[in-house]
Amino acid sequence: MNQLVTAFTESLVAFAATNIDDIIILLLLFSQIDVNFRRSHIWVGHFLGFAIIILASLPGFFGGLFVQREFIGLLGILPIIIGIKQLVTKEQENTQIQAVTTDLKGSSPTNPILAFICSLLHPQVYKVAAVTVANGGDNISIYIPLFAGQNLVTLGVIVGVFFFMVGIWCVTADLLSRQAPIAYVLSLHGKTFIPFILIALGLFIMYERGTFSLLMSIKI
Repeated sequence: MNQLVTAFTESLVAFAATNIDDIIILLLLFSQIDVNFRRSHIWVGHFLGFAIIILASLPGFFGGLFVQREFIGLLGILPIIIGIKQLVTKEQENTQIQAVTTDLKGSSPTNPILAFICSLLHPQVYKVAAVTVANGGDNISIYIPLFAGQNLVTLGVIVGVFFFMVGIWCVTADLLSRQAPIAYVLSLHGKTFIPFILIALGLFIMYERGTFSLLMSIKI
């Protein structure tokens, strides 16, 4: 039970720390909704893009099946380094996004099943997925150490929480896109605490995997 609670907590912290900027991008996407660029395109595209990021992070889990858990915790240094780098350089990431063109004309099928299939195959879906992958590619360096050392059950918990939070992110961005003042404040201050969260996440990964005990046992 403790492992499940730990996996649940880690997944929430990791998702929040690595996907704050996704809210900004989703806000921009939802602000472009019209007859040719629909909410379903954003939802399906964002889930598809995030699934690609998860698949790219799975080597951390498979590597953890063969490597001692304490050594796996050393991967926690990655989010620490990223957090310190952001803190020292005070990077202000540009949240500009390529405008999603809406010049694709055509009527939608009236059959709900056919409409859903057409939505999955729509070019706008792949444009949103490409934006999600491009923006979240650096998340892989956070997810690999998070997945390492997990078992199938805890990995399932983490991935399940991730995809649940993707849905929450989409709903939140859709609602915020209709509230200009809230969207402005979020875009201005949303990233202030990300470096600290990443550093704390890295330290927690090292602590939970027993890496600190391993380092302290090394005799110089």
